[in-house]
Amino acid sequence: MSLNKNKWIGIFLACLLWACGEDKKSTPQQVPNPPQGIKLKAAPEFSVDSAWQYIEKQLSFGSRVPGTQGHEKCGKWIAAQLESRGAKVIIQKTVVKRFDEIEMPVRNIIGVFNPEIKKRVLLSAHWDTRFSADAGEGTERKSVPGANDGGSGVGVLLEIARLISQRTPAVGIDIIFWDTEDQGSEDSPDTWCKGSQYWAKNPHVPGYIASYGINLDMVAGKNTWFPQEQVSVYFAKSTVDKVWETANALGYSSYFPFQVMGPVTDDHLYVNQHNGTPTIDIIARDVEGKGFFAHWHTIEDDMNSLDTTVLKAVGQTVVQVIYNEE
Repeated sequence: MSLNKNKWIGIFLACLLWACGEDKKSTPQQVPNPPQGIKLKAAPEFSVDSAWQYIEKQLSFGSRVPGTQGHEKCGKWIAAQLESRGAKVIIQKTVVKRFDEIEMPVRNIIGVFNPEIKKRVLLSAHWDTRFSADAGEGTERKSVPGANDGGSGVGVLLEIARLISQRTPAVGIDIIFWDTEDQGSEDSPDTWCKGSQYWAKNPHVPGYIASYGINLDMVAGKNTWFPQEQVSVYFAKSTVDKVWETANALGYSSYFPFQVMGPVTDDHLYVNQHNGTPTIDIIARDVEGKGFFAHWHTIEDDMNSLDTTVLKAVGQTVVQVIYNEE
């Protein structure tokens, strides 16, 4: 994903503004009169230990850069996990060119739960890792481990898949693991999120539009929190309100503040633009305002960069949201 705003924000977002000029160190802005109060229904307990193991397993494959052996093996493992939880698994494949013209395979992994239920919710995260570290002296040609950036979102959603297999929510759930999200260039924003760009124009079910979508990105890093991302507010404010109210009702107000940060180029942008499912992004910010998180796009994005309390806050919130549905 990219923090570069000015090159991708089109006319349809021009009215958003104060955030267009935001840089990596800007401060999220307080939401005036935040909504209050939501009734919590009984929901399954999100297991941090289980999600943690799913993240560790991904890292055991090594690099998950598209086209590598680790990517191939991890993709098969993710699909097998979904299938073992009772999902109908669809593998969506194509080939794209990276920003430097190198061809890369795309493999979106889709798990469809309870396809007979008409009302559907889309949950998503990317599963690829960055081909080369962007920071850290002497590390530029080393791929990023991706414990937080990639692994954490996948871990949360695989744990949710496990819970769904034990107790069916009132809505149908489609879990999509986007590929080739993290292979872009800051100089060209549309070179990111190739997997979601492809799916948004070629959904796994013709005419597919979910009631809403929740995308997860970097959801377990130390010293991170989740202000409301501005593209999400623009396209899906009611879902933003629902998620942040739920998090606050669960006691996670320190992680989900009623504050708005600037727009980010991430998978949810293309789902909103090209598919029409109103989709939000739960995406981390460093609590000190230094960017996404301390080890973003570095070789230090390993298991030591993670915090179980952050992982729990995000995972339990998403679980509560889907089990609160009628």
